[in-house]
Formats: sequence, C-alpha cells, structure tokens
Amino acid sequence: MKRFTILLAALLLAAADLAAATRPRLVVQIVVGSMRAEDLDRYAANFCDGGFLRLRRGGTEYADSRYDCQQTTTPVSLATLTTGAMPSTHGVVGTRWQNYTENRTVHLLAGRQGNGPYNLIAPTLAETMERQLEGSRQVTIAAEATSAVVMAGKGGEAYWLDSLTCGWSSSTYYLPIPPAWVERGNRERFNSSYLDERWRTLLSPDDYVNTRRSDIELAGIQRQKERIRTVDGAPELHTDLDRMLYTPAGNTAVLGFAKQAIAQFRLGADETPDLLNICLDSSRRITEAYGPESVEAEDMYYRLDRDLADFLTFLFAQVKEGNVTVVLTSDHGTSPSYDAGPEPLERFNTRQFEVIVNSFLNARYGSGNWLLEFSNKCIYLNHNLVYERGLDLAEVQNEVAIFAMQFRGVSHALSATAMRTSYFGSGYAQRMQNSFYPRRSGDVILNLMPGWIEERERCRSLSGSMYGYDTHVPLLFYGTGAGMTKVKRRVDMTSVAPTLARLLEITEPAASEGSILPEIVDL
Repeated sequence: MKRFTILLAALLLAAADLAAATRPRLVVQIVVGSMRAEDLDRYAANFCDGGFLRLRRGGTEYADSRYDCQQTTTPVSLATLTTGAMPSTHGVVGTRWQNYTENRTVHLLAGRQGNGPYNLIAPTLAETMERQLEGSRQVTIAAEATSAVVMAGKGGEAYWLDSLTCGWSSSTYYLPIPPAWVERGNRERFNSSYLDERWRTLLSPDDYVNTRRSDIELAGIQRQKERIRTVDGAPELHTDLDRMLYTPAGNTAVLGFAKQAIAQFRLGADETPDLLNICLDSSRRITEAYGPESVEAEDMYYRLDRDLADFLTFLFAQVKEGNVTVVLTSDHGTSPSYDAGPEPLERFNTRQFEVIVNSFLNARYGSGNWLLEFSNKCIYLNHNLVYERGLDLAEVQNEVAIFAMQFRGVSHALSATAMRTSYFGSGYAQRMQNSFYPRRSGDVILNLMPGWIEERERCRSLSGSMYGYDTHVPLLFYGTGAGMTKVKRRVDMTSVAPTLARLLEITEPAASEGSILPEIVDL
C-alpha cells in the first residue's frame, strides 16, 4: 500500500510537471506590418538561418491564413488578431468614425488620460490574461500609438514612440510615470543611435529580386546599372520620427526596446505566463511609401530578418526555449503599387468623391451639407438633415449606394440598412458584413476594384480591401505547443487569440469567435 501511495504521488507529480511544461512562461506575438504571406518565399534565398527561416523550419507554418473581412486596415486587423473577433463584433472600424447619437466625430484613442483604449469594446488577450492570471505581466510595444493601444487593449502596459522626441512614451491610462530605465534611455537619446544619415542596401545590388528604387543608395559597385532603375516619389523625412517610421531603423528600435523589456521586467522568469506584443509599423510605412515591388521594401525585410535573428537569440538566452511560444504574423498585406506597371493605375480621389456625392444629394433633395465624411470606405450622411427634411433614411442610403456604383474604381456599394436587415452567407457581401459594426460604420460602405487604392501623399500601396494581397498573411508558431509542420488548410485569423488562451490554460477572450488550432493545442 505504501509503495502504491508513493507511486501514485510520483505519477501525479510527473503529470503536474508535464502540464507545466506544456504551458509557456512567455508568449511573444510579433506583427510585421503589411507583410504578405508570399514574402516569406519571395525573399527566402537572402534570409539568414536565425530569423524568419528559424521560425519556419522549426515551427508550425499555416500556409493559408487569412482575415475574412473587407476592412483590412491596421487598427481593424490588430483588433481582430488580439480579440479573436470579427470587426462586426469587436467594433473597431478605423481610427475615427461618426457618432450619430451625439453628432460628433469619435477618435479611437482620444481620452482624458492621453492615448488609450477608451473606445475599445471587446477584451484583448492581454486584458484576459491580466484578469485571470494573478502576477502575470503584459507588455505591448509598437512604433505607433494606435498599434500599441489596440494590441494591448485594457490590459497591461503599452509603449510607443513619442512624436516630438522619438523616445519611448506611454500614457497615464497605462502608467502614472514611465519606468526609470525607460526615462534614462530617453534622456540619453538612445534611439538616435539607430538613425543613419543615408539608407544603403544591405546586400550587393545583384542580389535583389526587386528592380525599382526611389531613395535607397546602392551599396558597393553596381555591375548591372540598368537592372535596378530609379523612380520618383521618395517621402520627405523631416523629423527623427519620420526617419524611424520610413526606414528599417524603426523596426530595429522596436525590437531593441523589446529586448530591454524582457530583461528589465524579467518576462518569463517565473511559472506565471507573461505576454509580450510587438508591432513593427515601419514595415507598413515603408511598403506604403515605396511599394512592395521596391528595393526599399526588400532591403527592409533583409534587415528585419537579421534583427529578428538577434532578437530570438536574446530571447532564448533569457528564457529557455521550452518555455516560450513565439507567434509571427501580419496585420494585413498590401496592394500592388499603383505605378508599378507600364502605365500607372488611377487612384480613388476621396475628396472629389465627397463633393460629387453631396452635389447629387443637393440636386435630389435640396441644398444642404448632406455628407459628413467619407472615411474607412464609408459614407457618413447627415442624419439630422435627413430627418429635418422628412426623408426616409433607408431610401436615401439606397440612392447613394446606387449613385456610388457609377464611379470608376468602385466595385461594390451596400447600404447600412441592407447590412442590418440581411444575412450574407458568402462572397464579397459576407466580407463587407464582417467589417460592419452598426453603431460606428457609415450609411453606405464601398469596396474598390482590385488594385485600386485611395489617393494619398507618401502612398504607392495601401491595405483595406477583401482581396488576397491584403487578406493573406503569414502565420508561424514556434516553441511551446508548435511542432515542425506546415498546415495547408485555410485558417481564419480570429483563431490566434483563442488558441493562445487555450495554450495558456485560460478562458478565451470574451468576444472571441475563432476556432482553436488543433496543431498548437491538442484537442
């Protein structure tokens, strides 16, 4: 009997140790802005062994991971990733929208305590961990405040680059004052060490796949002078923050600060799991400004690959590899550059569109300021004016939707009434409905034709569509829970948050709609 008791105790202890081993002490979620899934293959020949290739070869790669919605912009997609919910549930439709009840513009981050998650509805993974895991720490780092706040939500602490000093900052919503080590680095202007006067290619010009450049200088002697051609349109970089956001220095700085956070906060040092969110916004800025076909975008990936290798080496030196789960993905892909082909594509002029739609409504219903704004591919109508004139809002919405279809570049236009009263089970309408949140989305929602983007400064390429170049993103799991395999079935990006929650042995975020990935969590 005594032997049986000892054996039973040993088995229970072994089972407890096994359970502890399957739960990571630290989850690191890395989001590479505007990275298409195909970029992992396109540039693989020049990647080093310790960066992207380390994660692909040693982890689980989902080859067909997608956002199943139309509004694939950064705040919307990050909210989808971190809450496990569609925009129709989590309510983030953009960085601002019109509040019809109060007749005012609402900004996503605006509040009395500085940038914060005041208008976020659905809880994030960070918030869920903070509530359920006593002693857990959640840290989110991004170059831009929007990315940091949306990923963190109301959980843990968030840091981003200050627009004036280019140092690291937060808001009193998250912290009364920054930690001493952060303030010390800002005083010493540590981030300035990442800024060089000129951006030069990391490799020989002959090693690049892409053949067009705007601003980057070619390293060494260029043997094939005609292969890499120069095009106009480089962004003007006036401030240190510009030089961070529009060069690879921004990604280097974010990963450098993430290493400091791991060491200073001792993330993953005990058995209570911690979370580190990292969003690399410079990748998106560079791709938007120079285009995915540019040498600048390609060089950014090579430099990021080396930075990632350095970060992973540091991470696994601080926290044993068996105690860490790394997730690498993207907020969205990006469109082809409007000027990449032999003849530039037309772009959608939003200001002109607003003027013409308002003129149409003037002619139809009388003079007035009918259109409040065109934002997030939504037309926001003046509801007060509609009701003052005794008009039926649904009829006005429908007429505007029909009129909008006459514009070049518009492929679909659906009214808010149709979104509310109909169920679309598949196709383009379902993706548009997945992005529709009744209290925040506009009266008419547009989708542009493939390849079309809105006309903006510093912008050759954009996200925000339902097409594969925007929705198909990389998804890699490495470390605890991830085997060496490649999964080819289609996976929705709402699956990431509930999968990580199950791996951490906590309840999934409250609004989560995604299914758990069985390759990571054995069901």
